[in-house]
Amino acid sequence: MVINKKYRALGTIIDLTVYNSVDEKLLDEAYELIKEYEDKLTVNRTSSEIMNINHASGRDEVSVSEISYKIVKRAIEISQKELGFNALIGPVVKLWHIGFADAEVPQTMEVAQRLALTNPFSVVLNDKKRTVFLQKKGMELDLGGIAKGYIADAIKDYWIKQHIERGIINLGGNVLLVGDPARESRLWNVGIQSPFSQRNEPLGILKTGDYSVVTSGIYERFLKIDGKEYHHIFNPKTGYPVANDLASVTVITKKSIDGEIWASIGFYNGIRGTMNLFNRKDDIGIIFTTKSKKVYITRNIAESFKITNQDYFLEADSVLQ
Repeated sequence: MVINKKYRALGTIIDLTVYNSVDEKLLDEAYELIKEYEDKLTVNRTSSEIMNINHASGRDEVSVSEISYKIVKRAIEISQKELGFNALIGPVVKLWHIGFADAEVPQTMEVAQRLALTNPFSVVLNDKKRTVFLQKKGMELDLGGIAKGYIADAIKDYWIKQHIERGIINLGGNVLLVGDPARESRLWNVGIQSPFSQRNEPLGILKTGDYSVVTSGIYERFLKIDGKEYHHIFNPKTGYPVANDLASVTVITKKSIDGEIWASIGFYNGIRGTMNLFNRKDDIGIIFTTKSKKVYITRNIAESFKITNQDYFLEADSVLQ
């Protein structure tokens, strides 16, 4: 028995599917859990726990729930490694506002001013009181690069506790698989989004177990002015969109939150830079797609991934050591 329901949350379509006989209300309960997390973590409303932290920047520490504190702490710890993910990038994102009608290319001085508000070492965390303090007025947390993965993992944990044996959690670009598909191969077939086509048009198919598959690409939101395109994935060092040949990065991990983090790392560091950090991690697979439609993959998924779109190509040197 297959039960599938679609919902709207997190600025996208939530697609939940279970394959064993369960009460349909478990999908609705999962959706309610998603909304609970969104209410706490969003920065797209005037009020949330994260926005309370932002509103108090430079003035007060703010006490938050265990849910919010856990993800903020993880986000700050990763940001302080300075590998390309920065949860304090909010002021820069809002300055450009790519994806909205008022998006524009800001002045160099404006970018510099906003960058001064993105230092992840200017955040004070207190584990005992579960408080967060942004030391400079105007600093802002933005968990958009990590929240969907965090929430997807929470839904999977909830499903497992409810004895859901197999299912698919799709949070719009974040796919998290539960169990196996009950086929002879015991592997799921996951379409990898083509960065130059409409959503759900794959460039290839990945065979995988109960992993997370996260894809991030420059096709999602961009600004075009005077014939030049500016995408929404920012370099936290410069305050400008990352400048390289990548069109999308897909990351395969056990935890969806790790997939989101590695997608940011992949874009920021490029293919070779990311592989220098990769250190032959067998539990992480990466698919890079360039603007010229060449595909590079890590060796540990070479036998699991197949290109199905003739516009893309994978050459011998595209399998990364």
